[in-house]
Amino acid sequence: MSENKTNINWYPGHMAKTRRLISEKYSLIDIVYELVDARIPYSSKIKDIYDLIRNKPKLLIMTKKDLCDLKVTEKWIKYYENMGTKVLLVDLNNTNDYKKIIDETYKKMNDTQEKREEKGMKEKEIHALVIGIPNVGKSTLINRMASRHVADVGNIPGVTKQVKWLKTPYHISLLDTPGILWPKLNEKQVAYNLASVSSIKEEILPLDDVAIYILETLYKYYPTILKERFGITDLKDMEQVYEQIAEKIGAIKKGEIDYDRVSKKIINDIRLEYVKGITFDQNI
Repeated sequence: MSENKTNINWYPGHMAKTRRLISEKYSLIDIVYELVDARIPYSSKIKDIYDLIRNKPKLLIMTKKDLCDLKVTEKWIKYYENMGTKVLLVDLNNTNDYKKIIDETYKKMNDTQEKREEKGMKEKEIHALVIGIPNVGKSTLINRMASRHVADVGNIPGVTKQVKWLKTPYHISLLDTPGILWPKLNEKQVAYNLASVSSIKEEILPLDDVAIYILETLYKYYPTILKERFGITDLKDMEQVYEQIAEKIGAIKKGEIDYDRVSKKIINDIRLEYVKGITFDQNI
């Protein structure tokens, strides 16, 4: 990954509170569901996750399978599995995909349940911590598993504000948490990847810079998608690129390009999931 450094800080108070509350509830947690976005399987991973969860059993759940470049994402799955982490790639918009998580949870907890049975104890209700950066699908997963709407869903960061236990019909209780980011986004590419999929708020990085980063990524790795979605075939003249897109979306007034509107169009096409088949984290 790129070693270009940046000093972007974004660590809202509720994130610091989340870390503290997870530590307080540590003894109650049986298994951890760490969610990452399959389009950014490196950039969306919590770097110090093991400081938080230590030796708890863990599933790494890659969400947004329907939006990623499967060939590239599969390389990341092998990378994490070679490190000893069980990875599940899911599309939470697919009604039944979450059942993979339930089945794997039962497997992970099988030894614990058998030991309880041998001692004449009843089956334990499994307590699962749901953790991840903002906008990776935690609330969607919880609503699927709870079979009802119990968590607010949004494709902007910061929707979940509290830590709370939620029941499911599967003998699994879920600890919902607000999205966590590390205090400093040290790697420039990571910061721009997070901004590209709206895991950090728009105001953290310049709008135009994020939009241009998206265009450059598409041009480098997905030129066909760039052409189909925006009608662009090269980026030699960015002024001309913006003008082309502006003409297409009606963002020229009195001969002036509305640059903000063009940038928002580019970013929103990713955020609103109009663009599929892309993975921003290309290099392992």
